[in-house]
Amino acid sequence: MNSKSDLIRKYDVPAPRYTSYPTVPYWEDNPTREEWIGSLRRRLVPDDSSVALYLHIPFCETLCSFCGCNTSITKNHTVEDPYVETVLQEFRKYREELPELTKRELRELHLGGGSPTYLSESNLESLLKPILDSWNVSDSPEFSLEVDPRRTRISQLEVLANYGFTRISLGVQDFDPEVQRLVNRIQPYELTETITQGARKLGYHSVNFDLIYGLPKQTKESMRQTIQKTLELRPDRIAFYSYAHVPWIKAAQRLFTEDDLPKGEEKRELYEIGRELFLSAGYKEIGMDHFALESDSLYAAYRNGNLHRNFMGYTTKSTDLLLGLGVSAISDSWDCFYQNEKILKKYQRKISENGQAILRGHKLNSEDLVQRELILKLSTLGKVEVPDPIFEEVRLYLASMEDDNLIEWKGKTLVLTDLGKPFLRNACTGLDMRLRRKSPETKVFSQSI
Repeated sequence: MNSKSDLIRKYDVPAPRYTSYPTVPYWEDNPTREEWIGSLRRRLVPDDSSVALYLHIPFCETLCSFCGCNTSITKNHTVEDPYVETVLQEFRKYREELPELTKRELRELHLGGGSPTYLSESNLESLLKPILDSWNVSDSPEFSLEVDPRRTRISQLEVLANYGFTRISLGVQDFDPEVQRLVNRIQPYELTETITQGARKLGYHSVNFDLIYGLPKQTKESMRQTIQKTLELRPDRIAFYSYAHVPWIKAAQRLFTEDDLPKGEEKRELYEIGRELFLSAGYKEIGMDHFALESDSLYAAYRNGNLHRNFMGYTTKSTDLLLGLGVSAISDSWDCFYQNEKILKKYQRKISENGQAILRGHKLNSEDLVQRELILKLSTLGKVEVPDPIFEEVRLYLASMEDDNLIEWKGKTLVLTDLGKPFLRNACTGLDMRLRRKSPETKVFSQSI
């Protein structure tokens, strides 16, 4: 059997995170607006259909050099009012084209960014009130947001709590001062503690910390200290991401050199340290990159087989469609993807002109739909039954992972072993027919480890 070090070297290859299938680099068949609206309309036909809503707030006051998100960096808060109005204009266009949209149950709402709490208390209310007042909101919705603790006030969280927000994700990344300096994110522990405790007092019953391993100058000792500080605050969930070094996409990542980054076995050791400490502290490992306490709804969804995964990551609820509003936001009607313009001024101009701002999308064919379902099941359940037409091909492709005891076969059901959990992205590539037929000609995915 290969040692852990051998496995890391062997499987540390570029691989998607599979928040969609096909993955964005393989989108090729753009829908027209008419086709996109038609796809949404079909999903909304049943009276009991449901919707998840994603609102993208792109603004940040400062640039974190590790960040791969679509952001707009400015300290000029006069950008807030026109942006909120543009998003509402996009929302009104959808209501005009799809009168049935807001009659369907809204089960999920997520504010992402950027930094959603870049918006003032009044602008958060200006954005949310007309949307939620017009929608049929579920009796037990999951409303969540991402925050930068450096740019968040308790008064903002209070406004959001009044609108039903109960889940909050704090960008932490690392508590080590030198690592924070290198990634341009100085964030004292006390600040994270204040927002964590303040959110809980307001009734946010699920607090998530985003942590990253593989950042510049991280060491085994500094990682232990970061994890120990995290455990002191005991978030309900932890997203423990591998740093995605993609300087060919995000130029800010060139502010430090690759020599500063832990690589391969050294980087994986950081993950193993975190994983061991989380499990010892009572957290359960869930899917890709995630850990949760048994008391959290994410673990309950995993245990009950209801875990879902989409562009927002892992969620506890499955809906018929995901509607994204705002610059770069991605929507998903299951058989069609639709992404807005990624450049803020282009997005605002196009919405102003006709209420729509498509950049790209993809219409899934029959094979895509099969592969999508298989990858979703593997990434949420840790197992999937592989259909006859591709069974032998998939088993042959994953033979090496089977030999290394990272996966096993129970009849025609592919099962990820405990040893194989950190290699879930690799296992999913066995079901990714587009990737296997044609690897990207340029580097587009981060390393799997």
